[in-house]
Amino acid sequence: MMFILANFLNAVAYVLEFVLNIYMYIIIARAILSWVNPDPYNPIVNFLYRATDPVLYRVRRMLPDMGGLDLSPLIVLLIIFFLQKFLVNSIFELVSRMKFGLGVMP
Repeated sequence: MMFILANFLNAVAYVLEFVLNIYMYIIIARAILSWVNPDPYNPIVNFLYRATDPVLYRVRRMLPDMGGLDLSPLIVLLIIFFLQKFLVNSIFELVSRMKFGLGVMP
């Protein structure tokens, strides 16, 4: 039964890593679009805004006014990197300990 849970957690870690990578590229595309004046009626631009606005808005509310400098994409990217290095790697380590019996806590 333990190998089933280990395989499930392994799949969760891979999916989470994939989703975080995709969202990271979406945030980067949104930041690059902010340097130009894109057509707001373009479906791709519309998708990027809808996919990133809820997260970026929450981060912007917590940041002090920087005089027009928007650091929210950078903060979100740092959070994504943290989640990839800490959470995803921790799940992979847990899976490895479960599969090979290396001191898994009950």
